[in-house]
Amino acid sequence: MKITKVSVSSKAIKLKSPLIISLGTIEYAMSAVVKVETDEGIVGIGEGAPGILITGETLEGTVACIKEIGKAIVGSNPLDFEKIYFLMNGVAAHAPSAKTAIDIAIHDIIAKTANQSIAQLFGGYRESIETDMTLSIEEPQVMADKAKQHVTDGFDTLKVKVGMDEQLDVERIKQIRKTVGSGVKLRLDANQAWHPKQAVQMIDRLSEYDIELVEQPVKAHQLEGLKFVRDHSKVAIMADESCFTAKDALRLVRMEAVDFVNIKLMKCGGLYEAAKISSICEVAGVECMIGCMAEETNIAITAAAHLASGLKNITRCDLDATFGLTEVVLPGGVSLEASKNIKVSHEIGLGIGG
Repeated sequence: MKITKVSVSSKAIKLKSPLIISLGTIEYAMSAVVKVETDEGIVGIGEGAPGILITGETLEGTVACIKEIGKAIVGSNPLDFEKIYFLMNGVAAHAPSAKTAIDIAIHDIIAKTANQSIAQLFGGYRESIETDMTLSIEEPQVMADKAKQHVTDGFDTLKVKVGMDEQLDVERIKQIRKTVGSGVKLRLDANQAWHPKQAVQMIDRLSEYDIELVEQPVKAHQLEGLKFVRDHSKVAIMADESCFTAKDALRLVRMEAVDFVNIKLMKCGGLYEAAKISSICEVAGVECMIGCMAEETNIAITAAAHLASGLKNITRCDLDATFGLTEVVLPGGVSLEASKNIKVSHEIGLGIGG
């Protein structure tokens, strides 16, 4: 089997409502959809969804990079994924969103060839997964009201964005906890907003509201600071922006700087690297969450859901991006209708046509 053609199309999809985090505001999903065709008629579908606030990529740049990678891999056997992975790295040093698009499409082809789903390809550990629901930074009462609605809709874990104002953050969490009661898990995500000592102080203040974990409390590069927070925190600490690749994961677990690691396909470059991160963390006794960028659509979210279904060490999921979409480029996969339960298709491959 050989790759005969790689094509890419792009679209910006307006979200139902903006997602406000400490790093900025996200208003559009950014979808670069890839089709990888083969001489045996098997077609793989993938998506790159650049998030400029996290990876620094743009949709235009991602499309351009995908085209360059496409030139490099045409003629290769898609089943030789180790080779393709290094061909991609030879084209672009970083560009994780572009690499993710190719990576997902290649795994779609591999799974279709093996007559399996991608979840089965990675181990098929579980039939379904449960996602949390994210609360954008808004006024405390607005967030509390939305939290109540999400719980009414069946969600029992909420991911709450914080980091723009200390006093308001305390009030936000206080009101949310009061509104949803004690049976709902709260995860906080500061998106690098605090310095280490400030993070310890804030976590201490917020811990009275029964917090499951705090995600990325300090700047991505402050690994010693992250360890300081973990060593002095009453609450479990998760790395997000501090962990892009397997090398980052290895550094974090060696330092004992985190309790959990958040894997995102658009940070690490796809399923191949994501599985490496999970394996490194598993050996070190560190569980992983599979997360997503708000810029992703059903294609990338479905791929992430397959990985989470396949791997035992991915014990938490933050895959709610599709719930904010107004439309999709290709039908299928994870639904746009908000539900905590995600069951990936038993169709062969990714389960998204086109």
